Amino acid sequence: MSYPKGTIVRNATVTRLNHWFTGLCFVLLTLSGLALFHPVFFWLSTLFGSGQWMRAVHPWLGVCLVVSFAGLFVQFWRDNLWNRDDTAWAKKLDKVLDNREEEVPPVGRFNAGQKVVFWGMVLIIPVLFVTGLLIWEVYFGDATSIETQRVAVLVHSMAAIGAILIWIAHVYAALWVKGSMRAMLHGWVTPGWAYRHHRKWFKSLAASGSPGPTPDSTAKFREH
Repeated sequence: MSYPKGTIVRNATVTRLNHWFTGLCFVLLTLSGLALFHPVFFWLSTLFGSGQWMRAVHPWLGVCLVVSFAGLFVQFWRDNLWNRDDTAWAKKLDKVLDNREEEVPPVGRFNAGQKVVFWGMVLIIPVLFVTGLLIWEVYFGDATSIETQRVAVLVHSMAAIGAILIWIAHVYAALWVKGSMRAMLHGWVTPGWAYRHHRKWFKSLAASGSPGPTPDSTAKFREH
C-alpha cells in the first residue's frame, strides 16, 4: 500500500484491520451485553434479530474478541512495556490536557495513557472470557454450580463495566488528539504529529532510516 510522500507509517494495513475487527467485536458485545444485563436495555436485542439470536451470538462474539485481541497483543506488547519516560509523562498529564506537549517529557511509540488502556484490556478481557465460559449454559451449564455461576455473573458484569469505561477513554483520546484517527484509518501520520506526540519514536525512526524523515530534518518539523 502506498502512503503520501513525506509521511510516516504508523500502523500497517493488517494492524488496522485487526484493530477495527477487535473494536467491532467489542461494540457488539457491549450492545448485546447491556441487553442481557438489564430489561431497560433489552430493546438493543432487536439489533441482533431477536433476544434468542442475541443470547446465542454474544458468547461467540466473546471468543472472536479474545482471538482478535491476541493478535493486537502479539503486535504491541513490547511497545507497551512501562518505563521511566512513562512515569515522567504521567506526572505532566496536566500539561498534556492543556495542549502544551512541548513541556512534556518525550515518549516512544505509545504514551502512558495508551499503555494503561492496553494493559487494562489485557487484564480485563481474560476475566471476561473465563467468567463468560462459566455462565455459558449451552456448553458449560452442567459443569458449574449455581453458586459459581452467580459469582461469575457478578465478576463478569463488573469487568464489563471496567472495559466499557476504558473503551470510552480510548475513543475520546483518539478523537481529541488530532491526527490519531487518521493513523488508524489510513495508517500514516505527519512528521510533525510524530515529533509532537511521540518524539522518541520519531527520532528512532529517523535514526534507523525507517519510513519517515532523516535525522538532520528533525528540527524543521518542530513547528508543524
